[in-house]
Amino acid sequence: MTYDVTKIRSHFPALNTGLAYFDGPGGSQVPDVVGVAIADAITKPISNRNVNTESEKNAEEIVLEFRKAVGDLIDVDPSGVVYGRSWTQLSYDFSRTLAKNWGPGDEIVVSRLDHDSNIRPWIQAAEAAGATVRWAEFDTQTSELSVEAVEAVLTNKTKLVAITGAGNTLGTRPNLKEIGVAVHKVGALFFVDGVHLTPHAAISAKEIGADFYGFSFYKLMGPHCAALAASPALLQTLNNDKLLPATNNVPEKFEFGTLPYELMAGCIAAVNFIADMAPGSGTTRREKIVNSMTALEKYEDELLEYMESAIKALPGVTMYGHAKHRTPTIFFSFAGHDSSEIYKAMANKKVTLPAHNFYALEVSRALGLGDSGALRAGLAPYSTREDVDRLIAGLKEILS
Repeated sequence: MTYDVTKIRSHFPALNTGLAYFDGPGGSQVPDVVGVAIADAITKPISNRNVNTESEKNAEEIVLEFRKAVGDLIDVDPSGVVYGRSWTQLSYDFSRTLAKNWGPGDEIVVSRLDHDSNIRPWIQAAEAAGATVRWAEFDTQTSELSVEAVEAVLTNKTKLVAITGAGNTLGTRPNLKEIGVAVHKVGALFFVDGVHLTPHAAISAKEIGADFYGFSFYKLMGPHCAALAASPALLQTLNNDKLLPATNNVPEKFEFGTLPYELMAGCIAAVNFIADMAPGSGTTRREKIVNSMTALEKYEDELLEYMESAIKALPGVTMYGHAKHRTPTIFFSFAGHDSSEIYKAMANKKVTLPAHNFYALEVSRALGLGDSGALRAGLAPYSTREDVDRLIAGLKEILS
């Protein structure tokens, strides 16, 4: 497996602006093939799904291929793939649906490491049902969320555990497989937010043991939408609110209104692009995806080490992510400097280095940063050493 970042970069028109992007955790740039796929789908004959006219068949084909693409990307049954406008929307939809079976005495577990979209929907749904919320705490010194921390709040009353695959500010990657085993031991459901993990690693929701696993496509070179996957059998047991004439079939009963076929076509193109990023010995799309993501993870880990070493050497820096297993993400600040002002100054140097709590509000508060947060530098498949050098040079100028 070889990872040719120069070849990868040639497919991203946004890189022609001269910007150096470190805002990948908030949304990646998009390759040309995705834009072409979206334009083609929205301009060719298209209508509501069916199998009679050409326009109906086009819509049906896109939806089925979308589910297959997600199935190959995260190793799930395509017939359990649900399309969503965003991950937050999907989290709210499923929290409300699952909460129909909760009541006083039931317990829900959330983690303070998570993005708020995997916290607040569960808290609000639990409160409405009269259930109790229990918190799995991460170690603010090591940035780790241990299996023991999760086990400490599990009981025979636990109905669901919501855990991130990777913290979107600290990059921490909890041991999902071990956590999943612990969750299932008490008979609870395991809901995994894979938004920040999926763009950086080969994912098998089956191996993880996730009952629900989802992610946002715009974080991994696709359009602004999301997907959630669960076993069709599990989805069939859920009774969600929907329109009376709407189908009861899985997964369609969780998808409201006419689907945006053009965005789904863009998602398919993004998955196919990922499969071809680092050609290897695989023959199926799933095998090619694993090859590509394994090569990307190695490339990003090496680049992260280079970036982290350079940032550590800067004067007055405090770095907040210290987990042994992380995505290529660094959360940091500088003594005597307002992070938001550094963000603006770096923007003038054509380097995107955002500063915020990035909706990981509980993380920011636990670290003593309040709601303001800190700077976040995240790598993407098109990131290079030259980008990192520009980042460091800009920071040195500002700090001096």
